[in-house]
Amino acid sequence: MGYARVSTAEQSLRRQVDALTQAGCIRVFEEKLSGKNADRPELAACLDYLRDGDTLVVLELSRLGRSLADLLSLVSGLRKRGIGFTSLHENLDTTTPGGRLVFHVFAALAEFIRELIADGTREGLAAARAGGVRLGRPPAMSPEQVRHARALLAEPDTTVASIARLLGVSRSTIYKYVPELSPNHSVDSGPGPRSALTS
Repeated sequence: MGYARVSTAEQSLRRQVDALTQAGCIRVFEEKLSGKNADRPELAACLDYLRDGDTLVVLELSRLGRSLADLLSLVSGLRKRGIGFTSLHENLDTTTPGGRLVFHVFAALAEFIRELIADGTREGLAAARAGGVRLGRPPAMSPEQVRHARALLAEPDTTVASIARLLGVSRSTIYKYVPELSPNHSVDSGPGPRSALTS
C-alpha cells in the first residue's frame, strides 16, 4: 500500500503516485491537505486498511512523518502490527535487517536528543535560580498595584471596574488579589463602601 502527501495546496500528488505505482503499490492513499493540519484522514484510512504482512510505501520519509518523533511513532506502530515500511528515496525497508537497524539508530538518536534537551533545560533552570532569577509566570498585579487598588477602592465613589481599567487588569484579577472585595466574600462588618463598590 502506498501513501502520498503534499506539503502545500499548490503541489501535485501525481509524481508521488506514479512512483508508488511503479514500485508495485496496488493502492495509493492520497492526502491532499497540507501537513500543517493536524488531521490526516487519508493516513488514518491507510493505517486502518493495512493488515499483518502488508507493507506501507512512501516516496520519502518526510511524506509520512512531520518530525523524527512522529515518524518513529508511526513506524513503531506498524511493526507491532506486523506491517513493514519502505521509503523509496532513502532506500529504507524495515522488512530487512539493515532497514530495522537504521530505525533502531533513529530511535536511539531521538532518545539521545530528548535527554540532551532535558539536561540542558534542567541546567538552565538551576543556573537561573542560582542567579536569583524568578521563574514562572509573573503576577498579574504587583504589590504596589494591589496597594493602590485598595487605597482607591476605599473612596466611596470609586468602582472596581474603573480601577481595573486604570491598572490595565480585569475585574476578576482585582477580586483575586483583593479577595475581600469579591461578591462571594462574606464580611462581618456589613455592607460598607467596599461591598457597595463591587457591582
